[in-house]
Amino acid sequence: MIDFSNHEIWFITGSQHLYGDDVLKQVSINSQQIASYLNSETDIPIKIVTKPVLTDPAAIDSLCTSANQTKNCIGLITWMHTFSPSKMWISGLKKLIKPFAHLHTQFNQEIPWQTIDMDYMNLHQSAHGGREFGHICARLKINRKVIVGHWKNPETHKDLDTWMRSVAAWHDSQNMKIARIGDNMREVAVTEGDKVQAQQDLGYSVNGYGVGDLVQHIQSATDKQIINLCNEYAELYTLADSLKVNAVQHQSLRDAAAIELGLRSFLTEGNFQAFTNTFENLHGMKQLPGIATQRLMSDGYGFGAEGDWKHAALVRTMKVMAHNLQGGTSFMEDYTYHFAPDKASVLGAHMLEICPSIANDKPSCEIHPLGIGGKEDPVRLVFNSTTGPAINASIIDLGGRFRMLVNDVTSIEPSHDLPKLPVARVLWDPQPNLKQSATAWIYAGGAHHTCLSFALNKEHLIDFAQIANLELLMIDKSTTIEDFNNQIRWNDLAYSLSIK
Repeated sequence: MIDFSNHEIWFITGSQHLYGDDVLKQVSINSQQIASYLNSETDIPIKIVTKPVLTDPAAIDSLCTSANQTKNCIGLITWMHTFSPSKMWISGLKKLIKPFAHLHTQFNQEIPWQTIDMDYMNLHQSAHGGREFGHICARLKINRKVIVGHWKNPETHKDLDTWMRSVAAWHDSQNMKIARIGDNMREVAVTEGDKVQAQQDLGYSVNGYGVGDLVQHIQSATDKQIINLCNEYAELYTLADSLKVNAVQHQSLRDAAAIELGLRSFLTEGNFQAFTNTFENLHGMKQLPGIATQRLMSDGYGFGAEGDWKHAALVRTMKVMAHNLQGGTSFMEDYTYHFAPDKASVLGAHMLEICPSIANDKPSCEIHPLGIGGKEDPVRLVFNSTTGPAINASIIDLGGRFRMLVNDVTSIEPSHDLPKLPVARVLWDPQPNLKQSATAWIYAGGAHHTCLSFALNKEHLIDFAQIANLELLMIDKSTTIEDFNNQIRWNDLAYSLSIK
């Protein structure tokens, strides 16, 4: 469902002919050594491919054009080994549409104090070569990631890992297909949005499909497929007694399995990466997809409830960023508050659709009335989430641009059992505190739907927003309402002037 194996990041090195052929040969050798070293590191998630040293405008132009046209190339790392006059980069950079990171490093880690001479200085000029390159990028107003540090430093690897994951998510979004099964929840504002603008700015292709299109796939599920999937449920989860074979509600489990099989078939046939549904559009279905949606999210699909395609896309994007990282990622909703005098917190949940990748233990497979939608009782996975640091993110359409909000949070153990709440849930402490966090969120127009991730941190989304030229507002331990509101005003002015 998510695969980095065919992706490449091109490593390109800038220099010039001023220093002679011997220097250029050494520059090439050093570049290949850096790329080889990075490829050997387990914390570098995407293959790095070394390209020939660039020394003139024609070569730069040709490489940027080739990068644009090469499907497997999802981004570039640029490094100025020596001084590389930046006017020769203008034409190529203006053509380049792939994201890039400017790695401001140098080959040797330390200065050889006793032997350093001008030959050494001519070869190791990254300090001011990188500034020359940075100047032209700033003048051209090109969004890029700047990473400073030696190429063997684990902190540099961490920065590259974070950026590469954001690049992979951006690459995925450029061809993301989102199926809206039914419409959005009636009269709700935040789940609406400009789908044409989203495709123009973010790459999403969002289209609607009738529930009947899905029902045909559900009805095509065979008895053998349904039995096998029910057995899988029994093996992976703690199955409620009423759902077991020959029990009174086992048919409901079979119906849930048929829905999952139908949804998988529908999404696979249409090559979709994300989907939405709503309890108001269920004609021909016996129950609202609960366990089906949860398991599809766990496999990497994006999901948004009540037709919320923006958060379906965001969940998919964050799933791609989190590929092979520890910690889960899930669609989420701020549901209710715990305004305790000593420590206020948020209880996050949804009717059914929370991803089991964030479960703290083996989920329980249960069936309970939903109370809305007018259908049979849906099967769902019930659990408490894991605990620890996480981020909670949301994306909204302001009518002219999209805004992303990110809040640092800490998931905590509930202080009491929740025996009568038959849904998956998370209790979290938002930074800097609930009062400040909720106030800032509401001033920014943030949605009630979010994506919660234990695998990612704010740097992943900051890098993604920079690549996408997407407004991002951060709520963390340093947030004050006065500064936050000023940031909103400054951003409104900057984006109204179309400043990149």
